Amino acid sequence: MIFEMTYQVRVTDFEEGLRWYKNVLNKEPDFTPHSGFAEWELIPGAWLQVAEGKPAEGCGPLRLGVRSLEGERSRLVRELDVELFEIYEREEVPVKWATFSDPWGNEIGFFEYIDEREMHKRITAILGSKK
Repeated sequence: MIFEMTYQVRVTDFEEGLRWYKNVLNKEPDFTPHSGFAEWELIPGAWLQVAEGKPAEGCGPLRLGVRSLEGERSRLVRELDVELFEIYEREEVPVKWATFSDPWGNEIGFFEYIDEREMHKRITAILGSKK
């Protein structure tokens, strides 16, 4: 039985990486056990680790569900100088999505449910009645 997961990205400049990911995630790390390592619990049981080191080639993307893909894209372009990235949709796919890179080449991205009712259903299933 799998009951938790972690996903790790590596950055060559940890302090800059920490600042960058705190901004992307809009929160401080939940766990910093030692220097060069920080961890955020994104949803219950799902952790993103940022570690000092050489980024792995060909990994990712890690995509995170958001309420407004366009809003998050605007925020990242404005606050982190992320290059404007394209948003994709396909008729048979219930989400729209986008991928971008952090300054170290790690591919991450966002997705948004097209049907707002489905998004609220997923949020409730994961977090309970919190929104």
